[in-house]
Amino acid sequence: MINILLAEDHNIVRNGIKMLLESDKEIQVVGEAVNGFEVLEQMADNKLDIILVDINMPEMDGMELLREVKLKYPQIKVVMLSMHDNEKYVIEAFKHGSDGYLLKNIGADELIFAVKFVQQGRKYLCAELTMSMMDSLLQSKQYLITMPDNEIDFSLRELEILQLIAEGLTNLEMSEKLFLSKRTIEGHRQSLLDKTGSKNSAALIRYGVLHGLIQ
Repeated sequence: MINILLAEDHNIVRNGIKMLLESDKEIQVVGEAVNGFEVLEQMADNKLDIILVDINMPEMDGMELLREVKLKYPQIKVVMLSMHDNEKYVIEAFKHGSDGYLLKNIGADELIFAVKFVQQGRKYLCAELTMSMMDSLLQSKQYLITMPDNEIDFSLRELEILQLIAEGLTNLEMSEKLFLSKRTIEGHRQSLLDKTGSKNSAALIRYGVLHGLIQ
């Protein structure tokens, strides 16, 4: 069971996120807070795996809380929730130890996947931001780096999944498009990450672009 503390100052938004999270039997929300101070007060009383934190909160915002948690409880994972798609917020969050960054408009499928992905000790950036930052990278032409020829043996299905990830499809959308179960899609995604040594979807897509695996 993945124990989550949810920090969001808008009741309707918080209740909606909680409902989506608890639709998965492996996830439970063990605490709720409206600012960073309330999170810190509850941390001593709850066994936590992940804190989902809204960046914009009164009194102590998400960025302040992130720094405080990583200083005092480095083993607890922190995932940022935000309406900000500006790269500077993303970079600042990961710079201070964030384990994930999600826009609030993501679907339930990606939210749950992100939580489970982070729980495995990996970093996660939501698909929309991954594609946005990849576009910026391609436009800057930094991807024109000399790379050795790809020697990894990918299956045709893995290459198909990689292409769909690059197109921004969620696990659920890929499942429906390819007529495969979400568990199978997650397995192929994990295999791609393991084979390429990528830490997240952005790194995986970058690998695909550099090695000519993505059209």
